[in-house]
Amino acid sequence: MPVSGPQLRRLAGRQDYAATQQAMRCFTDQREADTADEIWLLEHDPVYSMGLSADPAHLLDVGEIPVVKSDRGGQVTYHGPGQLVMYTLLDLSRLGLGVRDYVYLLEQLVIDLLDTFGLDAQRREGAPGVYVDGAKIASLGLKLRRGRCYHGLSLNVDMDLTPFSRINPCGYAGLPVCQLADYVAGVEVGTVGKVLSTTLIRTLESP
Repeated sequence: MPVSGPQLRRLAGRQDYAATQQAMRCFTDQREADTADEIWLLEHDPVYSMGLSADPAHLLDVGEIPVVKSDRGGQVTYHGPGQLVMYTLLDLSRLGLGVRDYVYLLEQLVIDLLDTFGLDAQRREGAPGVYVDGAKIASLGLKLRRGRCYHGLSLNVDMDLTPFSRINPCGYAGLPVCQLADYVAGVEVGTVGKVLSTTLIRTLESP
């Protein structure tokens, strides 16, 4: 019996990071061979997430913002209102995708999206994510369990970037961070999320 394409879920309101991570784990652990993939769109309450390889020394002055350990790859980053988070709960083995190819695919989705706004975005060798004018605008982090992945990407749309100055973003001291609203007026998380997720679903469903 054929498996249906990825299902899109929009999580209304600001989501707690730890609770969302646990929900992704449960979905991944309980899914079966014919379980449809899911894409979750959301915004998080203010939080610093520490990836599996994260060094606490990169937390400089977090103040009252909570720090949560994450089982994704990568270092420390910040999530907060005005940032689009797209979690991709996919069976990569079923899709015939390796992790490296999938990271490239996600980066390209963001690069192509930003191009529609007239922005020249790039990758950076050895530092996954997407950059505009040398500043990081999107971060990636994945977790793979038995060929199935969760977590995904975050794209700074229209948010308070100040909390990034209280850490070494992604483990890089002094790394500048930017957002789409710095270049395009009136952008909204919901609109950007719809375009990005729809493009991803179309890409995954293409032969």
